[in-house]
Amino acid sequence: MGARVEEFEREFAAFVGVKHALAVANGTAALHLALLAAGVGPGDEVVLPSLNFVAAANSIAHTGATPVFCDIIGAEDLNLDPADLEAAVGPETKAILVLHYGGYPCDMHGVREIAERHGLIVIEDAAHAPGATWRGESCGSLGLVGCFSFFSNKNMPVGEGGMVVTDDDGVAERLRLLRSHGMTTLTWARHRGHASSYDVLLAGFNYRLDEMRAAIGLVQLRRLPAENAGRAEISSRYRDALHGNGGVTMPFGKVEEGTTSAHHLAVALMPEGTRDDVRAALSENRIQTSVHYPPIHRFSHYSRSGDGRALPRTEEVAERLVTLPLFAHMSDDQVEVVTENVLAALDS
Repeated sequence: MGARVEEFEREFAAFVGVKHALAVANGTAALHLALLAAGVGPGDEVVLPSLNFVAAANSIAHTGATPVFCDIIGAEDLNLDPADLEAAVGPETKAILVLHYGGYPCDMHGVREIAERHGLIVIEDAAHAPGATWRGESCGSLGLVGCFSFFSNKNMPVGEGGMVVTDDDGVAERLRLLRSHGMTTLTWARHRGHASSYDVLLAGFNYRLDEMRAAIGLVQLRRLPAENAGRAEISSRYRDALHGNGGVTMPFGKVEEGTTSAHHLAVALMPEGTRDDVRAALSENRIQTSVHYPPIHRFSHYSRSGDGRALPRTEEVAERLVTLPLFAHMSDDQVEVVTENVLAALDS
């Protein structure tokens, strides 16, 4: 939490176009702090898409609030469906936690209209979307608070790390206190002689980022536009080779003007009943795949405690999702190996 962290925060805030950026230990810590700083707590409900990493729901649960899951638009767009989002809003709803799935911005116009109509807070999970924009605005700057992850598989990896961003001065001050034990002054300030002691104003956490990872983050931030551009080129090659061939669907074929993706994931939907066989065939040929994500509402904990809302489009795509290899310096030969093996597996 020294000079490198401060520099990283300044540069990231300028990159996103917000007043405040606070570096934290990881993306989950970013979500937890954002929810707490926004005033989410026991008795509240927070609506989020089930097609999501479980950290989002866990972070809500750890505030004492209840996650309520909504459906996605469908196979062509794996982001939350604003119509089902509104259907999930109830009298106890306090906030909406949106995810820009795979780096593709969700329909923030629809989200904002619903939030304004019901008096709800919007928190962005922008872990997939550093550098992505919606109608010319940076993802992460579109709600009260935005959350980013710098985990090793993200577009801007530092190992473990995250960032919380906001334009709200009061929220930023609460984030600072919560991030480091509720202390009024930190070690770095005392080391420089800015203070000799400290008070504790609330029961905070140790969610701080260290200097070494901040130094890595500064380098990765400067590389990010080129990294995202490389990912975009590879995503386009995947789409050209796979979409509509062998029954494969590549979501996010249409992107609104003024909106750009960070291309965090290259996700393909296999024909029904073929996903596991395709993954096994690729694995035999040393091609790693993944699934983003097993829907949260299906996990044992959340299926027991959930509200039982029907999520038919999430259920439909959940059995077809395959995440293909994607990194900015993939060679043409590597992309071709992946696409040829996918189509060969479907043809066998």
